[in-house]
Amino acid sequence: MNRNIYIYNTFSLSKELFKPINEDRVLMYVCGITAYDLPHIGHARAYITFDTIYRYLRRLGYNVVYVRNFTDIDDKIIKKANEENSAAENISSKYIGEYHKDMDALYVSSPTYEPKATETIPEMINLASGLIKKGNAYEINGDVFFRVGSFKGYGKLSHKNIDDLIAGSRIPVNEEKENFLDFALWKKSKEGEPSWDSPWGKGRPGWHIECSAMSMKFLGESIDIHGGGSDLIFPHHENEIAQSESYTGKKFVNYWIHNGFVNINSEKMSKSLKNFITVRDVLDKFHPEALRLFFMFTHYRSFIDFSFEGIESAKQSLLRLYQAVNLYGEFKKIIKENGVAVKKEDVSAKADAGGRTPENIENYRNDFYNSMNDDFNTAKAVSVIFDLVRKTNKIINDSMAQNFINSEDAVFLDSAALFIKESLSGIFGLLNDDPKRFIESNLINIAADGVVGRAYMNEEEIKKLIDKRNEFRKNKEYGLADEIRKSLLEKGIVLEDTGFGTTYRVTNLI
Repeated sequence: MNRNIYIYNTFSLSKELFKPINEDRVLMYVCGITAYDLPHIGHARAYITFDTIYRYLRRLGYNVVYVRNFTDIDDKIIKKANEENSAAENISSKYIGEYHKDMDALYVSSPTYEPKATETIPEMINLASGLIKKGNAYEINGDVFFRVGSFKGYGKLSHKNIDDLIAGSRIPVNEEKENFLDFALWKKSKEGEPSWDSPWGKGRPGWHIECSAMSMKFLGESIDIHGGGSDLIFPHHENEIAQSESYTGKKFVNYWIHNGFVNINSEKMSKSLKNFITVRDVLDKFHPEALRLFFMFTHYRSFIDFSFEGIESAKQSLLRLYQAVNLYGEFKKIIKENGVAVKKEDVSAKADAGGRTPENIENYRNDFYNSMNDDFNTAKAVSVIFDLVRKTNKIINDSMAQNFINSEDAVFLDSAALFIKESLSGIFGLLNDDPKRFIESNLINIAADGVVGRAYMNEEEIKKLIDKRNEFRKNKEYGLADEIRKSLLEKGIVLEDTGFGTTYRVTNLI
């Protein structure tokens, strides 16, 4: 399988051929949540993005060691605990649990390791101590700061001039620091705050040191991929590079991957603007796979304008995919139950005229993998799948109308079905539901949420009407049979009579 993946590296601002440190093993670290509130759709985009990358690399045969952490001690967690008259540990534990519920609902794969910051305190203390010994950090009254001026490459990830940099939003003002850009590796504890013993007295780690320590603990001193949202480039990832490379003397990360922001109706999502949307807000209204597909329609590096109308559109597209899978299953069932003529046909003449040959399933496959190899371009890859779905639907409908399928088309259909499952289920995390159940609950009942305005009918009710219509036709009561067809059409249900029997579909979806 083609492993020529080109990744856009934030560090170089260019696409680079991916060459892992170890030939068949990929070391990947992605910054996790700070556990003080429910996950929002910005989190969903990040973790669906890196879940897709994780799945894809594994599909290519790589052994991926994937670490995604939890920040479970932080100013925001402590503030939330004080507001709720609770312990910081209780707050972080609660929201880690809520995070898992949402990620499970979104079919986000579990990483290889999922460490908490509080489980890695000894490694953080050792890292800070080592930086002090090397002259890259200093201690003042129980606080330990990284000396930014000691690291000549500071700003190389964010491409900022050090003279123009400002302290990051999580770095508190401290008049005792040598330089206002110096950031905290260790914070002296305040009364009532969680604390751990250290060479500098009781305290807790700074935010940036957590990820360096956890990455080194589980992946080693140098890794292949480090990911996160674009908002983490500075100061968080910039500071990770400074402290990690100062400590080890080695390159910390080979490929930096950052996903774009999520806007809400063209405005940046924020609590202050009251346009903050949680994952729960979406899942209360839509199937989780609709959100996954919504994100895949846009390249991960681009910003995305979120709206519920956009999710509704993604839902309709998802229904098309489920319908195609169901149509193929029904077609195979009809063939098995009723038999079908398989006609061998010479397709060489059609190939000369630009037609499809049996090998052309490989064209779809190659287009899909070439798209994914181009910096994980899910938008292009998804369009390949929809092209294939249109092709398979046409072959099935034409075959049903003609009451036969030629042998080349039969082979093509089976190969296409396997590829669709391989790509949509294995790589994109879609098609986890039973097709019939999904169609019944999400397709025909779209009127239930007022989107289309058609009456709800379940599959059993539709099939009863089809049977009744067939009975009328058998008795040559064509007027009554036509009334049933018209009544179903008013509800958006189209009947199709074929040599294999009567099937139905919903208008404008296939």
